Amino acid sequence: MFFLTILLFSYSQMSQQIQKTPASGKGIMSNPKLVLDQRSLNVVMNQNVTLYCCSASGSPPVRYILFKHNQQVSSLNRSDSTPALFTLTISSVSDVGPYKCKAEYNTSSDGKYSNSLNFTLIEPISKPVLSSPTSHTTKGQNVTLSCFSENGSLPITYTFFKGKQSISPPKMMHEREAAVIFVFVNSSTDSGIYKCKANNSFPNSMKYSNSFNFTLAEEKSHSQALIISLGLILLLLVIGFALAIPFFIIPSYKAKKYKSTRPSTGFTSTVNVEETENDVIYAEIEPVKPEEEYINFSVIRREDEKAGKRECTTVYSKVLIRN
Repeated sequence: MFFLTILLFSYSQMSQQIQKTPASGKGIMSNPKLVLDQRSLNVVMNQNVTLYCCSASGSPPVRYILFKHNQQVSSLNRSDSTPALFTLTISSVSDVGPYKCKAEYNTSSDGKYSNSLNFTLIEPISKPVLSSPTSHTTKGQNVTLSCFSENGSLPITYTFFKGKQSISPPKMMHEREAAVIFVFVNSSTDSGIYKCKANNSFPNSMKYSNSFNFTLAEEKSHSQALIISLGLILLLLVIGFALAIPFFIIPSYKAKKYKSTRPSTGFTSTVNVEETENDVIYAEIEPVKPEEEYINFSVIRREDEKAGKRECTTVYSKVLIRN
């Protein structure tokens, strides 16, 4: 109301100056002034605005012409000292200006131009998105939270919440980039529901983001880790024993069995092959060379002396030992 009173007083002064101009001729026209009917040049999409254009000196009738980007938008004729009123609708970015007004006499193409006006278009913000590089965390870890609104006039102010409680001061972003905070996860209560809020100078533009929740990984106890380690060691031992059977144990067993039946040393091996109540039978095997295929061995049978029996020896020669 106070602003309109000043504006009307200014128009009254301009009207009085015009009335003092001699009627016999046209007065010297001053540069007109282009005035907005509101205090701020910030406008929102599809908003109607009114521009006033008036020259402080000069004799009516006067023609006022409104230009946008040096192109004529509208014109009005005034037969008195009242200002010309131009109503505009800001429906896109191209409607923000710059605007100028020209005042001229009807009988002359010469005129004077006003100051320039530019509007600032304020766009409502889109719903912000709350995100994090990870949704799984453990105790003692710092987690990053990012809040970003893709559309909307800058600057944009972001606020982070856990539940309904604010967890950071508002962050005003003058560039088209996300606001970032770090959350220290110290206990299971820190894995609650997080949100962020975004707003700009657009009326009633406040919007909340999606909900975000961390999954807190349970720490395994020392006993569980010990049991798992022992189980792995036992499994490795079983696998190692199973692999050693065909490669080490079986070949070793066969080698020992072969040595017991075929000695490779230079002394005679005596093997007790049979023993009964009345007699004992021994087998004496002569050593064999690696290149020979036959061996000589003898079987000695000792009979009971009380029965008047004697010792008998049977000799076998050239017994085949290789196929």
